Amino acid sequence: MMIKVQIDGTYYEVTPGKNLLETCLTLGIYVPHFCFHPAMGSVGACRLCAVKKYKNADDKKGRIVMSCMEPVSDGLIVSVKDQEATAFRAAVIEGLMINHPHDCPVCDEGGECHLQDMTVMTGHNYRRFEFKKRTYNNQDLGPFINHEMNRCIQCYRCVRFYNDYAGGSDFAVLGSHDHVYFGRHQDGILENEFSGNLVEVCPTGVFTDKTLKAHYTRKWDLTNAPSLCIHCGVGCNTIAGERYGGLRRIMNRYNGAVNGYFLCDRGRFGYEFVNDDNRIRKAQIRITKDKNLEETPPEKLTTALSDAFFGTKRWIGIGSPRASLEANFALSCLVGKDNFFHGISRKDHLLVKTAIAILMNGTARSPSLKEIEKADVVLILGEDITQTAPMTALAVRQAARNKGIDSTVKSGIAEWNDYARREKSQDLKSPIFIASSFGTRLDDIAEKTYRASPMDIARLGFAVAAMLNKNAPQVKGLNEAQKELAKEITGVLKDAKIPVIITGIHSGSPDMLHAAANIAEALKLNGQHPLLSFLLPECNSMGLGMMDGKSLDDAIKLTDGGESAGLIILENDLYRRADKAFIDSLLEKCNPVIVLDHLVNETTLKADILLPVGTFAESEGTLVNNEGRAQRFYRVLPPDGSAMESWCQIRDLMRLSVNHEEVLWEKFDDVANAMTDQIPAFSKIKGYFPDADFRILNEKIKRQTIRFSGRTAISANIDVSEPKPPDDPGSPLAFSMEGSDEVPPSSLVAYYWVPGWNSYQAMNFYLDEPNGSLKGGDPGIRLIEASAANHLLFFNPVALSFRSRSGEWLVVPAYRIFGSEELSSKSRAVAARIEIPFILMNYGEAEELGGKDNDMVRLTLADKIIEVKLKIDNSIPAGILGLSTGLPGMPYLELPGMGKLTVLKS
Repeated sequence: MMIKVQIDGTYYEVTPGKNLLETCLTLGIYVPHFCFHPAMGSVGACRLCAVKKYKNADDKKGRIVMSCMEPVSDGLIVSVKDQEATAFRAAVIEGLMINHPHDCPVCDEGGECHLQDMTVMTGHNYRRFEFKKRTYNNQDLGPFINHEMNRCIQCYRCVRFYNDYAGGSDFAVLGSHDHVYFGRHQDGILENEFSGNLVEVCPTGVFTDKTLKAHYTRKWDLTNAPSLCIHCGVGCNTIAGERYGGLRRIMNRYNGAVNGYFLCDRGRFGYEFVNDDNRIRKAQIRITKDKNLEETPPEKLTTALSDAFFGTKRWIGIGSPRASLEANFALSCLVGKDNFFHGISRKDHLLVKTAIAILMNGTARSPSLKEIEKADVVLILGEDITQTAPMTALAVRQAARNKGIDSTVKSGIAEWNDYARREKSQDLKSPIFIASSFGTRLDDIAEKTYRASPMDIARLGFAVAAMLNKNAPQVKGLNEAQKELAKEITGVLKDAKIPVIITGIHSGSPDMLHAAANIAEALKLNGQHPLLSFLLPECNSMGLGMMDGKSLDDAIKLTDGGESAGLIILENDLYRRADKAFIDSLLEKCNPVIVLDHLVNETTLKADILLPVGTFAESEGTLVNNEGRAQRFYRVLPPDGSAMESWCQIRDLMRLSVNHEEVLWEKFDDVANAMTDQIPAFSKIKGYFPDADFRILNEKIKRQTIRFSGRTAISANIDVSEPKPPDDPGSPLAFSMEGSDEVPPSSLVAYYWVPGWNSYQAMNFYLDEPNGSLKGGDPGIRLIEASAANHLLFFNPVALSFRSRSGEWLVVPAYRIFGSEELSSKSRAVAARIEIPFILMNYGEAEELGGKDNDMVRLTLADKIIEVKLKIDNSIPAGILGLSTGLPGMPYLELPGMGKLTVLKS
């Protein structure tokens, strides 16, 4: 039920339960503010959002209140424009500016600064303070964040986000007398995986993007495009910013259903591979097998490709979970469905297909991150989600607060009243249960943790399902501790209103998926509404898995028949997917080998023909995230050199093929529509995203703000006149500052700007309400929906628990947010955070083996021998080792598996 309030003489119908500040922002009324953040609530620290409140219509005097701390109520009468309130806000700004440096022209935040916006909005022009300013020393906070403490206005947003919201522990507010300092106890890397959000949370230039500083450009001179994070399967929305032909930064793009206001550090700072000196920008050909690849002119390339397709009748296509749906579809069309392979190992292929089958045929909904945040119970099986899906971990951290929120709301404290709510709830948390093979970054919020092998974790899950529903298969051989834990988890789940079960394929265990499915099905049969989240490793693992195709192992088997075949590899380093000997054999048996990629890797070095393709920043495409949400990214700059978007390169190959004489795909919409017509799983995509002909008032959507200063100086050494902007006929976006000024559809929002708000805070005016949804709905369309008509049969549990063997250990994968993902690890800032390959072992077993922390050890696993650093970790059980996975220098190993360990004596 709506209520009525009066603001500056105008009546509005508003939603109850909100504070006055967020209500004004929802209505489009400008109220200056600093400390309020929609995701973190109100604390009333900055005093800038002052307004005049009146008792009733007869009250002519009123009193000053802080709008962020004032609940809206029926009949509320306030004035934002009142002279006394205006003077109060101006005085607050003047006080804050006393010690603020006069460095706007050289400040990294200049032109995109919330403080600048608020200073102008309050009318503050000249400083009267003529004395010495208070100053501070800055800290080196690592490769991601630049620190300039003198710009601080003590709004407390940074420490509230870092500690209270993101769970950090190495950052604090330190103070003495009138000196308040926000930083670490000493110089050092900010350890929290979400530290980069300080760049956007801070309303001034205290915390700025150090990667942008390395190739700095003014924010208003950036060309921007709506994009997606390509470093895991969560599908966070981003804004990519370009200048001078290089990708300069990644910013958060709001999506209320997915990442909201925030990004993880891998997603924010992992972009620099786009500008790498090792980018493949020109086509290369190997003349003979004993020669190196050489760059080749277009006419020779065409001849070589024509000869290849004329002389080869059969082609094998290997797709990629890091390539778009459209690129994978195009390759499938080129080689034929029977010859298209997903480019992942048989084990991973089975795991992905199993996860998708469970979601499509079961009754449990796959949740968005926003839905996970609302959970009252979370059970995590076998995943260290901070390392594999960081934003999911951040959502779980918010879910842990829900019990405290419910408690304080019942006692009359509004949910947005952050400080009062935290004081009242103290350490009251929603139950989070984490079952993993070693410690995780979420252990601090866990009700209970359970450390065991993947098979024993799965058995725990099966046991919970059996206790929830008598029709679920029973688990035999549990010890008393396991039974008690399963009983405790079952009791909490039975009472849950929004239970969430999270697992994934990173452990390499299909039983983990089966156990999670059994729990969800048991809850559903009990009349509850469980949410089941499967975490897949790459940005398009879900989308590729929804297409027809076989595993990489099947491609290797196909070549064993002796029939000659050509091989086309799409954006995939196969040496990260399978054993080196297998891949070597595959590449040797195929002739020619054509590779499409943008970075040099072990696979590109083995190509006979190497074709350059655009990265996500130079391409348009569709990805499907873990939730099953199809989302689209758009290019922020055209490809350089002879590079093209992957689907364009494949289209041109099709035109050379004798089996594809006519290919009518001229623009992106053509291949996208062909895909949705031919693959029923993607039919919902058709017509959802604006096509290339989309216009607002007959104008395209501009990638540049109205403040863009042009490109005259970019090519001044060639021509002093401003060059023509690149054409983009296949997109609804224009490489221009000329275009519609109307708010575009949510999937096409390239930047946030409204008059008076040059800062990131302009985002609030693109939403239906702060922390709500984008106007017109959040981007993306769900392709997988649970149905009450579905009924998933219970899976049978794992029969045996893990038994350690003398002299052998079960080796399980240990992922790292920095290093385990291929592309971000080639970005300079992220590379500075990557650990040396390691193996985790508990202290007792290490001591028995004669090993100490940081000793080098030799691991023998199957027929592989590797040498890594030993890390002591007492959270890992006896008989189990955690091996770093995917880090640079690590070979492909199929895990889990049994291995032997030897300490190397120095």
